[in-house]
Amino acid sequence: MKHRLFLRILIRSLNVIFFMVLLSTCTTDENKNDIVLPYMNITIDPNTTIFQELNVPGGWMYLGYEHGVDPPSRGVIVYRLTMDEFKAYDRMPPYKPDSCCASGSNCTQLLVEGYYPYVMDTCTGSKFIILDGLCVEGPSPYPMLTYVTEYDGRYLYIHN
Repeated sequence: MKHRLFLRILIRSLNVIFFMVLLSTCTTDENKNDIVLPYMNITIDPNTTIFQELNVPGGWMYLGYEHGVDPPSRGVIVYRLTMDEFKAYDRMPPYKPDSCCASGSNCTQLLVEGYYPYVMDTCTGSKFIILDGLCVEGPSPYPMLTYVTEYDGRYLYIHN
């Protein structure tokens, strides 16, 4: 009898804890990022010399307009996580993306060089980890804007 009572109390306590954790991880409207990910549909062969930086895991490089990245994207950061897995992030900062724009055209881009394995927004001081795009330092409540990547062993498809 005491054993059943103890189990009921334990189960109810665990349910309360579970729902408290669940509610604490929900995003409120004030933390919702309203930035629309720019349209992306590009294909590259990451194993060629043109994309030499991507030939090995841990390699990264910027893709720009010369690679088929169209405005309003500010470019793409491609990172090779493993031999078969890639990450692709838009270079537009996810938090206050236009706060450091000069005359509306020369806007801040996320930077890797000098910060690797981090990605830096030099305007707001937000720092993101290149492995998953999460903010690890600074005011940004948002992760980097992420594109879908598909790799078939030869070609890398980056799209949304």
